[in-house]
Amino acid sequence: MKALVLEKTKELQLRDIPIEETLGPDDVRIAIEKVGVCGSDVHYYTHGAIGPFVVRAPMVLGHEASGRIIEKGKNIRHLAVGDRVCMEPGIPEAGSKAARLGIYNLDPGVRFWATPPVHGILRTSVVHPAAFTFKLPDNVSFEQGALVEPLAVGMHAAGKARIKPGEIALVLGAGPIGMVTALAALAGGCSSVLIADVQKPKLAIASKFPGIRPIHIETDDLGAIVAQATGDWGVDIVFEASGNARAVSSVFDLLAPGGCVVFIGMPGAPVPIDIVAAQVKEARMETVFRYAHVYPRAIALLGSGKINLDPIITDRYPFEKSVEAFVYAAAPRPESMKIIIDMQGKK
Repeated sequence: MKALVLEKTKELQLRDIPIEETLGPDDVRIAIEKVGVCGSDVHYYTHGAIGPFVVRAPMVLGHEASGRIIEKGKNIRHLAVGDRVCMEPGIPEAGSKAARLGIYNLDPGVRFWATPPVHGILRTSVVHPAAFTFKLPDNVSFEQGALVEPLAVGMHAAGKARIKPGEIALVLGAGPIGMVTALAALAGGCSSVLIADVQKPKLAIASKFPGIRPIHIETDDLGAIVAQATGDWGVDIVFEASGNARAVSSVFDLLAPGGCVVFIGMPGAPVPIDIVAAQVKEARMETVFRYAHVYPRAIALLGSGKINLDPIITDRYPFEKSVEAFVYAAAPRPESMKIIIDMQGKK
């Protein structure tokens, strides 16, 4: 089938590639409609590896996807041919200890799209387990359906924070993951969310959402704004979504006593953390790695209108120009937030 193939670092081709996928009794076959370009896809393109995951053979990119069911296995009752769906990209071993404990995202044997050596989803169709395929409400577009995947990360982070209604959160980093985390925090009960970044164009996008206050780190006094918003107490939750070493090392500075820090961003190297600064506030620290048991709730929030992801979609490319999309994604304009590739060829 035709696919966007990463041949090696900085070399992409849109070409036919043999992918053998047999439809099992518990599977569905899906024609892909929309695919979001994730930072991890771009990192594989530019660097050929993320930590221990190294691209050693040609690999299809992409893991944020939506589509339409074109065939289903004989055991499937809850989905039908023609259904509009999105797909959770990580498939654990059904009998693994992680799966039995409900933390299947931490299964060492999980097969995650576009994580070497597993092919991704920038191709015409895929066979996928029905258990990890979710029907989209009629009012949720294929574009928003593709972005359920990054939203799930933000939802998982909000869940780890154990938000109490009325709390105030600070998100460090206004990229796509920071934005969906801020939206998930509001949906989860935060009365307001501050979001800080160095790029004004991204903060301008954040300003479109009620309840989110953008803060430009280089020109605004972040400490003063937090003090004013919280009566000098500090924010209840800090979501670290930038992966920036300086931001990571200072996460406790603006946190309220007894508050929670959720680490989402992945620094490129080990970063020192001031344990004493955490201890004197009895800070609770949480980490996230992908997500588990989140997709149904994320889709429900989109369907209810509680979350709208359209403002974060800033760039669109047809499948025929997907190589061009990745070249752009490697060095985007500051006002770019999320790129969507239309697999049916429409811009």
